Amino acid sequence: MSNKKIIRVTTVASSLKILLKGQLSYMNQFYEVIGVSSKDPQLPEVTELEGIRTKGIDMTRKITPFKDLRAVWQLYIYFRKEKPAIVHTHTPKAGTLGLLAALLARVPNRLHTIAGLPLMEATGKKRILLNTVEKITYACATKVYPNSKGLDTFVKQEKFTKPSKLKVIGEGSSNGVNIKHFDPSLFSDNDKNRLKESLHIDNDEIVLIFLGRIVNDKGIHELVDAFVNISKKYKNVTLIVGGTPEKELDPIRPETENILNTHPKIKLAGWIEDVRPYLAISDAMVFPSYREGFPNVVMQAGSMGVPVIASDINGSNEIIISGENGVIVPVKNTELLEKAISEFIERDFNRYSPEKCRQMIIDRYDQRLIWQLLHEEYESLLR
Repeated sequence: MSNKKIIRVTTVASSLKILLKGQLSYMNQFYEVIGVSSKDPQLPEVTELEGIRTKGIDMTRKITPFKDLRAVWQLYIYFRKEKPAIVHTHTPKAGTLGLLAALLARVPNRLHTIAGLPLMEATGKKRILLNTVEKITYACATKVYPNSKGLDTFVKQEKFTKPSKLKVIGEGSSNGVNIKHFDPSLFSDNDKNRLKESLHIDNDEIVLIFLGRIVNDKGIHELVDAFVNISKKYKNVTLIVGGTPEKELDPIRPETENILNTHPKIKLAGWIEDVRPYLAISDAMVFPSYREGFPNVVMQAGSMGVPVIASDINGSNEIIISGENGVIVPVKNTELLEKAISEFIERDFNRYSPEKCRQMIIDRYDQRLIWQLLHEEYESLLR
């Protein structure tokens, strides 16, 4: 192990545990890696799963000036104590607070990965404020890594930082996908039939799936409205919705929530710990999100051999190539989303080869490749 310390910072522990799963233990072979996030029961789990030290420093996802200043001070004290060679932040709030503290603590390499920008959907004074915060974050960084080519273009267009600070690792993604874990061959016909039975889905049903937070920004309204019409035209179509709402941050309309809870062809699965069996019984994923960095669920679906009907946003439109492993539709367009689903049912159901869908992910987003490229980036910076 190198005597170089790398501190990875996220706002909440679940990001260390899920979004960076496996990457922290991989990097810990070469460096001393420390994970920092808000205090949370999941933080000790990160220590156990990844074999790294962790530190809890509370950060909020909202704008809370006094709590934010306290977090910057605590991060500053911790960085001064640990003297890392690299501080690498993820998620917007952790980026701002972590990089400001790292700058004050004179950490030589201050890195930030951009994985989606909430400001893309903001307007007016809120957009101006978020733009300013983003510029401050990147000003504190020595290197910024958009996790998609679309995000890279957006940051350049908005002039948030100088282009020389920006770099996309490989073909994009913060952590790639574990292709050995997300493998359809791991699930037998009996496994799939048992899950369908538990969800009361007939064997002749066409199964669509959505995985993600049940919030406006994920295109839930368009998805539900399109599916209501689809279910009137086709009686053998089921929609599985896997995810949980965020009523404080981004509540959906009451009428949409009512349809989700009462529609006979919509199966609300809630939070799914292991999405693979659900993808294994699905014929297509529908993912009409308004904004993403680089959506993991789209890569996971592809690795499971499932084509994806996705909105034309950065990340999704890089993973999905229309006509090859799915189809791209305009964002926030219920009519064209419904048309794409109808065409999949009527014309394209057997068009997409599961083997090709999977191979397109393996070639570009195999997790081990992403880790190796990031390791090479760290090495070049430390040299």
